[in-house]
Amino acid sequence: MGILEGKKLLITGVLMDSSIAFHVAKLAQEQGATVVLTSFGRTMKITSTIAKRLPTTPEVIELDVTDKEHLDTLADRLKEHVDSLDGVLHSIGFAPPGAFDFMAGEWDDVATAVHVSAYSLKALAVAAEPLMAEGGSVVGLTFDAKFAWPVYDWMGVAKAAFESTNRYLARDLGPKNIRCNLVSAGPIRTTAAKSIPGFETFENTWNERAPLGWDIRDPEPAAKACVALFSDWFPATTGEILHVDGGVHAMGQ
Repeated sequence: MGILEGKKLLITGVLMDSSIAFHVAKLAQEQGATVVLTSFGRTMKITSTIAKRLPTTPEVIELDVTDKEHLDTLADRLKEHVDSLDGVLHSIGFAPPGAFDFMAGEWDDVATAVHVSAYSLKALAVAAEPLMAEGGSVVGLTFDAKFAWPVYDWMGVAKAAFESTNRYLARDLGPKNIRCNLVSAGPIRTTAAKSIPGFETFENTWNERAPLGWDIRDPEPAAKACVALFSDWFPATTGEILHVDGGVHAMGQ
């Protein structure tokens, strides 16, 4: 019997089988959970194909977290597949190319990054809340926003807003027994990472700085942390950022 036996999870962000979200879905199923995936637009077909590589092929529903209609109807559409939710994984991030030049970045690019990568955590939690009447766990993926990283620029600012959003969600959803936590993963060679100009800057140095070492090709440590946060083993933890980065966050710059 797994640690997620009987739980029902909504998982966003499955685009490739190398993604953290894919491995969360895989481990969650192996630990007894029922999983529903989301995707939208042209990526629906990709997600549906990748979903077949999971132990059990899950349902895939359409969700663009910037589309109000999608959010407003999410709970009703989910009810076609599950009668309730115990957890939601936010694995969503996007910034236009212009947002990766801090001094030249225009507000339109920054606004898009903040909307998709930060505000969407609150929007997704609110949309899923009607199915979490018995409580549950919202888990998001971040990249440590305490520092001004090379090349990350306005995406780093968006992640700082994302981390703050998590704390406010923990405050407001805690009385409803909904825990809100983030996993701050080290760099993983994912689709999202490939879209960031110069991301290899992190890839080339992280293993040298991590006391435990770091494998940029292995998303499973971060996925295991997410699964643990979905379980009943963290009943009094909320507003937290759990670092799964080989220990780099604790080392001096």
